[in-house]
Amino acid sequence: MTDSSAAAPGSAGGPGGGSTAAQPGTSAVLERKTDDAIDKPWVTVVWDDPVNLMSYVTFVLRKLFGFSTAKAKELMMQVHTEGKAVVSTGDRDKVEADVRKLHAAGLWATMQRDD
Repeated sequence: MTDSSAAAPGSAGGPGGGSTAAQPGTSAVLERKTDDAIDKPWVTVVWDDPVNLMSYVTFVLRKLFGFSTAKAKELMMQVHTEGKAVVSTGDRDKVEADVRKLHAAGLWATMQRDD
């Protein structure tokens, strides 16, 4: 077994080595991953359920988010046909509040990072 700190001077592994590229596990790589995660907004997802009427889902989307009737119907149909729809985006606190409002209205909703 060799000691990596005893690398020859000027080599990438030893002190004074010429390598400035970020290596996996280094703070530069971790900082970049953290910055990427911070840049991604959160989204509120409404899920299809067997309980609520389509007209009620449309009503809730209009009331809570101020969507026009046409936009609320479009999102409701996306929930109905695709099983889910993104209804809001923003920082974590805003999206958490939106999910709580949707739960209070009886809709199934979750939050996640935007893809």
